[in-house]
Amino acid sequence: MSKARRSAAGGRRPGASRRRSAARLAAVQALYEMDMVGTPADAVLAEFMAKRWRFSAGEDRSEAMAEPDNAWLTDLVHGVSSRAAELDGTIAPTLSSGMTLNRLETLLRVVLRAGTYELKTKLEVPAAVVINEYVEVANAFFEGKEAALVNGVLDRLARELRAGEL
Repeated sequence: MSKARRSAAGGRRPGASRRRSAARLAAVQALYEMDMVGTPADAVLAEFMAKRWRFSAGEDRSEAMAEPDNAWLTDLVHGVSSRAAELDGTIAPTLSSGMTLNRLETLLRVVLRAGTYELKTKLEVPAAVVINEYVEVANAFFEGKEAALVNGVLDRLARELRAGEL
């Protein structure tokens, strides 16, 4: 377990950090779906909560992903979707020259928005934890250098948004 992951669990029940990690992953999936299909936040959230994390009778839950923290998931999806333009304006200057948000793959753009939203609004979560969590989310979807891009962008943003914390 990484140092950042251990500190994320500090002060909470052991399963709470797993539930927040699951919420982050689900939020990115929901935001991607909203971006691609144009589905409203509440409809996507209802589907996620009703269908995607239901266990069948007799299913081995030890191998299944943790059920997401629904309050965290809801806040992430509503917060990121309602503040997308503001988040994009925060992210854009941190990208390498010649790179624009519109040129990024949709899923990567959503990961960066969610991470930036947490850095701006979830001040109780250490910046290092936010960065680590979204690097892990990127690793769940990509096999290339995308996780390194997420790490670099969120690290630069954390140093600006939370000066002195890192």
